[in-house]
Amino acid sequence: MKPFYVTTPIYYINARPHIGHAYTTMVADAIARSRRLLGDDVFFLTGTDEHGQKVERAAQKAGMATPAFADEVAGAFRQMCTDLNISNDDFVRTTEARHRKAAQALWQRVVDAGDIYKGDYEGWYCTVDEIFVPETQLVNGTCPTCGGKVERLKEESYYFRLSKYQQPLLDFYAANPDCLQPHFRLNEIRTFVEGGLQDLSISRTSFQWGIPVPGDPRHVMYVWFDALTNYLTALGFGGDGDDRVARFWPGVTHLVGKEIIRQHALYWPAFLMSAGLLPPSRIIAHGWWLMGGAKMSKSVGNVARYQDYTRVFGVDGLRYFVMREMPLGLDANFSDEGLLNRFNADLANDLGNLISRATTMVHRYCDGVLPAADAGDALDAALAVEAASVIQDVLGEFERCQTSAALQRTWELVRSVNQYIVKREPWALAKNPTQRALLDTTLYHAADMLRIIAALTEPVMPAAVARIRTMLGIAPEPWTGLAPGTLAPGTRLGKTEALFPRIELTVEDLRAMSQSENPPAQAPAAEPAHPVGTPATAAAPAPVAAAPAVGEPRISIDDFMKVELRVGKVLEAEAVPKSKKLLKLTVDAGTEQRTILAGIAEAYTPEQMVGRTIVFVANLEPRKLMGIESNGMVLAASVEGGLPTLVSVDNVPGARVR
Repeated sequence: MKPFYVTTPIYYINARPHIGHAYTTMVADAIARSRRLLGDDVFFLTGTDEHGQKVERAAQKAGMATPAFADEVAGAFRQMCTDLNISNDDFVRTTEARHRKAAQALWQRVVDAGDIYKGDYEGWYCTVDEIFVPETQLVNGTCPTCGGKVERLKEESYYFRLSKYQQPLLDFYAANPDCLQPHFRLNEIRTFVEGGLQDLSISRTSFQWGIPVPGDPRHVMYVWFDALTNYLTALGFGGDGDDRVARFWPGVTHLVGKEIIRQHALYWPAFLMSAGLLPPSRIIAHGWWLMGGAKMSKSVGNVARYQDYTRVFGVDGLRYFVMREMPLGLDANFSDEGLLNRFNADLANDLGNLISRATTMVHRYCDGVLPAADAGDALDAALAVEAASVIQDVLGEFERCQTSAALQRTWELVRSVNQYIVKREPWALAKNPTQRALLDTTLYHAADMLRIIAALTEPVMPAAVARIRTMLGIAPEPWTGLAPGTLAPGTRLGKTEALFPRIELTVEDLRAMSQSENPPAQAPAAEPAHPVGTPATAAAPAPVAAAPAVGEPRISIDDFMKVELRVGKVLEAEAVPKSKKLLKLTVDAGTEQRTILAGIAEAYTPEQMVGRTIVFVANLEPRKLMGIESNGMVLAASVEGGLPTLVSVDNVPGARVR
């Protein structure tokens, strides 16, 4: 088994976790899960950074003793891991005895290398970022990184000979061009180093909440020398127990926010070089979540609580959104609109539609037992080729830690399988006994593709994938050997269920919940959408209505939500005898066909309607017209006295319209 070590930054405990922390942790979790699926020996670390003046001040503001404050907030970060289904192997706290040993052991190695000396320091210090800021870098007297206040400090300090490592760092960057990703971040760091490095102050005497310097307890270690050592602490460095450094170091992937690149890609490699250790193999810097155009920040206060969103969208819904929305390395906007739209479009519609189709039709046409497939035709062969290509691409994107690209590629397969079902029309094949072999082949491939999609999304949505596999009646499978055509015929499927019911809350509802000081334990109950393929009551056609006049009574959102609009594809169309206005349409509504009479014959011929995508009302009572029962109502628009124009959308049959 190949060792693989992945870390989050350890989170500073001056405030409780928010979406930004949750994002980094969820991405690291997906990376760790993907490597386990490939058979690697994975070690996944997260934790909390608990020392420094900023923590002391936060504890004082909270009216608590600093150790008690640290315990409470660290507990909130541990709970976040539980809440978000994080599979970390260890959780490190910098207040633990094992970490003190590791930090002091690293310090002593650097002392032995002759790279620490004592002097006096005077300069501007940012307590938010815990760094000294050269006066030339101040922006209107504030920190250039966070915009916070800086303080003028003068005190005795130990220094690290950072200037000694200017050329070794440049040599390391040149020899390891992938050590910091995205590559433009490495260019930024290289330019900074080429500009010249000054020795770094690495101790403080103005407070005591930190790790004492060996041999000089009046000094506590600079918070970054202390905190960065955590990555070795969890491997047993400096301790008496299991030492996993040789096994996992330096083959580590550090996942960090772009605001702490300098500490990880400059200070940390220099400390390690001095201590006789190799720098980390890979540092990946992700972007910022923006809210209202500004970085989400505890200090600013424009943060979102992950609990508000898991309560509504579920853990896997939130995990999917953040990993799909932000390409790793770039900034992304976190908005209620974006999350609601992504959930309903990708999960409730695309994936939910496929799950319902693939499993419901096996139950309906095969008594819940997966049929065998024959050789099939060009359509089946093309689907298998695409699936094999998607598998290869997705595994490559996870190797590069590009979860957004991996999900985007997977959803291309989701949509292709939905289109495969539309083209093959198994509901029509089921009516013709001579087409039984083709029906069985279609249902087999649809279920087999769902198996592959479940496997590829497991790192991102592990709980949802477990439910998909229960519906398919299959066990978990690794990525090694993942290929189309390996689902065993004769497998008995489990009960079909709605995996991602559509969220029927408005954006205003979501905002009200997130702004509430005491949000409800559960989201307001939303009326679930009918699973695609479940017969719903149907509607009779009605004349196209004129727009309501300004000032007419309006309906509430609850009234509107009672109307179920769905997408359909017209398979057949014919004129209704003795009627000038009615066309009889046979419509693909997902996993069923409906007969719908539409009063559009004056505007559209039957030939114009075949193959057209329409929108119809799906939950009104059926009605007989001209002796024919109509099972839906087609939507169209017109001015008073004018001909109707059909409402249509570019989506798969059965998709819900909002």
